[in-house]
Amino acid sequence: MMNQIFCVLMLIPVSLQAQNNQKIGHADWEYIFSHLPEYKQIEVDLKTYEAQLQNQLKLKTQEFEAKYKSYQSLPADTPEAIRKDKESELAYLQENLENFRRNAQASIEKKQHELITPVFTKVGQAIEAVATEHGYSYIINPQMLGGGDVLLFSDQKYNISNLVLQKLGVVPPASEKRN
Repeated sequence: MMNQIFCVLMLIPVSLQAQNNQKIGHADWEYIFSHLPEYKQIEVDLKTYEAQLQNQLKLKTQEFEAKYKSYQSLPADTPEAIRKDKESELAYLQENLENFRRNAQASIEKKQHELITPVFTKVGQAIEAVATEHGYSYIINPQMLGGGDVLLFSDQKYNISNLVLQKLGVVPPASEKRN
């Protein structure tokens, strides 16, 4: 029992020494992304894709509205079979329109994921390389993408965001020097 206590007491200074040698830095993903040429291209590509889907939605809406106006203008003495046929067609078009809206939103999200995943990977690798080169044990993100602070205080001298940009071949803006 005495030997175990002695061993634990001997390990405490070693453990404290190891903790003191750990270097923690932070990298702001949003800042890094906003300065990458790929990010600007992703925004352009997504806006173009979204505009294409909006145009298709507009055409489908116009088709539905035209058919609806045609239905409304049917004479009062129109046979019931023709009315039912037109109502079925309108119901089908409306359902098709709603499905298109849902699918378009999912398609935009999928496209965004496809475009941004390789950039996330590239930035992650650059962060890892900078952390290794500069002896950091941990790199944290001061803000989570989509909001929410992870860090309540940070000393800017440990911000590696500009080092990551440089590693990616991007010259950080002079007005926003972070490290």
